[in-house]
Amino acid sequence: MTSTPPVDSPLQKEKVGIGAYISLICACIFFSGTLTSPEWYGVFDFSVLKGAFGKVLIGAGLDGSELTTVSGVFRGKGGSGAFDGFMFSLTLFPAVMFAISMVTVFEHYGALKAAGRLLTPIMRPVLGLPGTAVLAMITSMQAMDAAAAMTRQLEEGGDMTHKEVLRLCAYHMVSPGCITNFFSSGAVLFTLTAADGAHIPLTMGTAFLVLLAFRFISCFIMRGLTMTIFKNV
Repeated sequence: MTSTPPVDSPLQKEKVGIGAYISLICACIFFSGTLTSPEWYGVFDFSVLKGAFGKVLIGAGLDGSELTTVSGVFRGKGGSGAFDGFMFSLTLFPAVMFAISMVTVFEHYGALKAAGRLLTPIMRPVLGLPGTAVLAMITSMQAMDAAAAMTRQLEEGGDMTHKEVLRLCAYHMVSPGCITNFFSSGAVLFTLTAADGAHIPLTMGTAFLVLLAFRFISCFIMRGLTMTIFKNV
C-alpha cells in the first residue's frame, strides 16, 4: 500500500475558535486518567464511565463448615480457542464504541481541529505525526483497544497517511494501557523485598518514565524505517 507525502490536514486549515481549544483540553483530561477516582469528579474520566462487567458465581466450596464462593465475569474461566476468543472480543466492544462516540462528540466541538493547529508544528518534526494523533496517543495510555479504533478512524478520515499510522502504531505497541496495567498489576512489584529485606532499587516513577521513553523510542525507530527501508510503503 502506498501513501502520499505528509500534507497538512484539512483540519489544520480551518478556522479554530476558543471553544475548540476548550474541547481539546476536556478531551485530553477525559482520556488521560487524571480524574480516575471514586469521588464525584470521576464521572469526567473515561475509565470510570467505561465501568466494568458485574460478577457472576463461577465456583463454590466448603471450608470446614463455611461456604466459600468464587466470582468471575461472564466470560468464565478455562476457555480456549475460537470460542474463548469470541467471548473476549465481546468484552472489548463497549469500551471501543464508547471511546469512538466520545471522540465524535469532542470532534463536533472542534477538538481535532485545535489539536491539528496547535500540536502539528511540534509533533511533525519530533515524531513525524500530525497533531490530530494526540488523542489516540493519550488514550493508549489506559485503553489500547480504544486507541486502535481512534487510529483507524484518523486514517479513514484522511487525517493521517499510512506511514504516519505505522509510526503511531509503533508508539501504541510498547506498554499499551500502561497507566491501567502498571499502576494496578505492576505496582505489586515495588512491595516485594529480597531475602535480606532490601527493597527493589527502583522507584515507581522511574519505572513509569522508562515505559514512556520506550514508547517514543519505538516511534522514532519506525519513523526512521518508513523514511529508509520502507519508504515506498
